Amino acid sequence: MPSPKDTVQAILCDGVRKIAPDAMIEVALERPRHPEHGDYATSVALQLAKVLGRKPREIAEDIVKSTRQEIAGAGACEPLQIAGAGFINIRLKQSSKTQIVRQILQAGASFGRVQAPAAPPVQVEFVSANPTGPLHVGHGRQAALGDALAALLESQGYQVTREFYYNDAGAQIRNLALSVQARAQGIEPGGAGWPVDGYAGDYIREIAEDFRAQGGKPQDDLSDLEAVRKFAVAFLRQEQDLDLRKFGVKFDVYTLESSMYAEGKVAAAVQGLVASGKTYEKDGALWLRTTDYGDDKDRVVRKSDGSYTYFVPDVAYHVSKWQRGFAKVINVQGTDHHSAVTRVRAGLQALDIGIPQGYPDYVLHSLVKVMRGGAEVKISKRAGSYVTVRDLIDWVGRDAARFFLVSRKADTEFVFDIDLALAKSEENPVYYVQYAHARVCSMLAQWGGDPAALPGAELGSLNSGKELDLAQRLSEFPEMLSAAAKELAPHAVAFYLRALAGEFHSYYNAERILVEDEALRVARLALCVAVRQTIANGLALLGVSAPEKM
Repeated sequence: MPSPKDTVQAILCDGVRKIAPDAMIEVALERPRHPEHGDYATSVALQLAKVLGRKPREIAEDIVKSTRQEIAGAGACEPLQIAGAGFINIRLKQSSKTQIVRQILQAGASFGRVQAPAAPPVQVEFVSANPTGPLHVGHGRQAALGDALAALLESQGYQVTREFYYNDAGAQIRNLALSVQARAQGIEPGGAGWPVDGYAGDYIREIAEDFRAQGGKPQDDLSDLEAVRKFAVAFLRQEQDLDLRKFGVKFDVYTLESSMYAEGKVAAAVQGLVASGKTYEKDGALWLRTTDYGDDKDRVVRKSDGSYTYFVPDVAYHVSKWQRGFAKVINVQGTDHHSAVTRVRAGLQALDIGIPQGYPDYVLHSLVKVMRGGAEVKISKRAGSYVTVRDLIDWVGRDAARFFLVSRKADTEFVFDIDLALAKSEENPVYYVQYAHARVCSMLAQWGGDPAALPGAELGSLNSGKELDLAQRLSEFPEMLSAAAKELAPHAVAFYLRALAGEFHSYYNAERILVEDEALRVARLALCVAVRQTIANGLALLGVSAPEKM
């Protein structure tokens, strides 16, 4: 069922086509800055003025005149009004605003979700940490963003595959193996024989002890660096998986970088680049003309020693994504991967196998600074030099960690305030939102009536300003989800929930919900339950619980 806004917008689009059939202008309805100007307004007449060479107010008058009958027949809004130089103001009828309450109660958990049978499959790759240590808070931000983004896309009808790419090859993994080997031999970080680029965290000691305990002949096993490497990688993969499960994040597919080499996909990608004519030899190395695709300089593909540079397996990996049928791929990574974006896309374009420009999409997130007691927290005993995801969950719980980490636009730096995340006040956004949900549950328990009666409530008595504002905010939920999915912006869900909770708490404090008048009491409870349902639906997309008691 179309919303009142959609209904009015469709009528205005028809009106524009009548007076300007060739104009390619979209009729956008926006919330006016001042409520007295109505619920929505459009500046389409001002845009048409340049096309038609007429005064915008005259055009607005023509649009209003040509749509008057349809607007009246739809019954969604009052007669359109013209203001200023040619703005058209729309004021929805009370009944149009409050009908959303009944729609939400009928839709339940599906409110805001859409069915899109033709939507293509989407792959969202996120976290993809090197298995060289525990997951840090940056990985936590990736996990929260990636999982929420995947859920958001699913709500809009997309078939989403969540994928984790393990970088289990290269110099970092060798350093991991050398570090575990040294610890198992009794060498302490910084001591004689310690690897130059070794990992000094306490978790290395744990891996070393576990390796010795499980090896039949520890001293013999320690001489086999490959055996140490496999054990350490498996150990850390399991540790990371446990942390992600504790964080409420699950993946559909796990891919190993080593498999790109073992299955010949890296070699095939390099052969394809050579065959494309986009490579050349210089100083004993193989180079790719990435400058043809916007890079600031050409990049080495294969070094003079025969090894490949780090972006080459990434190119091969994305070829495999394309071959698996993922025409849309979204990678959630840190901003430190910014330079890799150009190189991977350049490699894919140079292969000339039909992959479109701009593939894949990227959501790049900035660093996370953790504060506690007014000071930055940098050290974790287990990790050695950074705060881990497990630390964060232990300190504030999964709900607060996930909500906070997705509550800002990805490319903005984020300060995670531990003290704020633990506060039971309106300054703590996750507490404030969850408390709104619990508050409605408490009202229902106090009421003691049959919730099945709420969808049939007479909503005409919902006529106060705060009630109508709440209803309009509820009606914006589906549109917000649609826009957030298109813009790859899960933080918009957190913003919306904070605003909805704020309006609800304001309403609760201003009005007595459980009044003596039965019809009014049921209508107000229906509105509150619609708020509760919308909050629960939004929190579910963020991977955050909706408690009934707090």
